[in-house]
Amino acid sequence: MAKPAILTLNAGSSSIKFALFELADPLRQQAALHGELDGIGAQPRLKAKDAGGAVLAELTFAELAGLPTDEQHHRTLDELARWLDAHDDAWRIVAVGHRVVHGADRYAAPIVLAPADIEALAGFIPLAPLHQPHNVAGIRALAALLPGVPQVACFDTAFHMTQPEIARRFALPRRLSDAGIKRYGFHGLSYEYIARVLPQHLGAKADGRIAVAHLGNGASMCAMRDKKSIATTMGFTALDGLMMGTRCGAIDPGVLLHLMEFHGMDAAGITKLLYKESGLLGVSGLSQDMRALLDSPAPEAAEAVELFCYRIARELGSLAAALGGLDALVFTAGIGEHAAPVRERICRQSEWLGMKLDDAANARHEIRISSDASMVDVLVLPTNEEWMIAQHVTNLLTA
Repeated sequence: MAKPAILTLNAGSSSIKFALFELADPLRQQAALHGELDGIGAQPRLKAKDAGGAVLAELTFAELAGLPTDEQHHRTLDELARWLDAHDDAWRIVAVGHRVVHGADRYAAPIVLAPADIEALAGFIPLAPLHQPHNVAGIRALAALLPGVPQVACFDTAFHMTQPEIARRFALPRRLSDAGIKRYGFHGLSYEYIARVLPQHLGAKADGRIAVAHLGNGASMCAMRDKKSIATTMGFTALDGLMMGTRCGAIDPGVLLHLMEFHGMDAAGITKLLYKESGLLGVSGLSQDMRALLDSPAPEAAEAVELFCYRIARELGSLAAALGGLDALVFTAGIGEHAAPVRERICRQSEWLGMKLDDAANARHEIRISSDASMVDVLVLPTNEEWMIAQHVTNLLTA
């Protein structure tokens, strides 16, 4: 008999992560199967594995190469839907949980989606143009494949709704703030997961002054107290704050005015520049992949890595100021979990906060990489956004 299961979908700009969790065992953090569609924008591929890591499928969709990225994204979602439909003998999908980047002020908690909600989420596309269209497309694709199966939206902005109003405000006229132009913050599902597991590693100190660095192709940091967000580096959109794979992060608004007035750039050109041509890729001129840059002998690659680390260390000082000190720093996500040289540089630049690195532990990617002499605990914790989504779906189904 097929087992009831929750499907989670994390549809990004160049990849789609999916996982299947057994409903009967909601606390089990390991998915029954998981996989990713990547290479979107070039040549899409699907790879799926079971709970033990055995490869269930490894497919390349050569016929999609050369299509526009948006069309590729929709077609790869169709391919995923077909693959799931052909391999669901052991599982019966009873709900689908979606990571949705932006919920604005309207959605402060996960919800079971109604048609009006899907339209509302589509209305937030201007707030997150790199991600929200794909989130909405994933919802619509799975709703068509599984009619009658509840679709649940889990919002990356929701975790940051605990921030004080002063931390969310821009120094703009009140009429604009009242219209919704404020800091929202993102990567909330990742931060929520880290907050949940922190007591296992820090005990009572988990309720102290914690900075979490979610460092991947998209990167941000969050200041937590009592395991709740009080400040974050991203703002109105997922473009603000840290330097990222292809996004510039914080920039003087005067640069944008200059580009418009003296370089003839319009909104579309500036959007492309800031979202897709900047960051590690723009500075290095080589790659947005941190692994490639760390391996490269090119001075431009070294400068991109140096700038990435400098910006993080500088923002860490800002978050420590918001917290009134620092008890622990947590690295997570792809770069944070796997790039020991990046962690080392950031910690060296942050020694003034009382941070001391254990070089050997860092090189071995251990959970605790701070030395016994460090006044600040430094941890490396893998995030698990998919499980966090499955937990929210389970809670809604059993409420």
